[in-house]
Amino acid sequence: MSGSQFEPSPQLGLPSAKILPLPARAPERLVGVGFRCWLSGLSTGDIRCWEEAWNTFSSTLGHDHAKALLIDLSKFVRAVKATTQREIEVSESGCRGFCRDECLAISIIAACQHDVRPALTASAAALVGSNDIGDTLNGAQTLAHGLRQANQILSPDSICPATCALRALQRRPKLAH
Repeated sequence: MSGSQFEPSPQLGLPSAKILPLPARAPERLVGVGFRCWLSGLSTGDIRCWEEAWNTFSSTLGHDHAKALLIDLSKFVRAVKATTQREIEVSESGCRGFCRDECLAISIIAACQHDVRPALTASAAALVGSNDIGDTLNGAQTLAHGLRQANQILSPDSICPATCALRALQRRPKLAH
């Protein structure tokens, strides 16, 4: 993960991510910040990342909903991390916006909630860098359902059009294994 230092990609000569303003809507903020914090925690082992996710979720939803949703979030993020074919980028803690990969994670959950299959599969493939998206979709469906149960419905405007997600996939170099 590169944090919020978005330096030009050496292969492409382009910025590696664009920061979009942090949405004021709680559901998008929960998914974006939760994805950022959980992935950072898994990558660094720093408990402060998970504490930030807990504080974000519990202050918005209360302890009971937060506990259940963080389990769902963990399953989604672990599925993404397990199947990714590239480095997932997230912004640093406290960043006031979301980078492309965080927006793709938000798009995946919004597309699940609104049953927009083409954008869902394209966003998932763009995020993980391959078409091996089954586990990612399973985790996303679980998180999307849990958020719906907690009355946290993401806006359909948060869904990245399939063509946009596919362009993001085409720009991404794959990790050497």
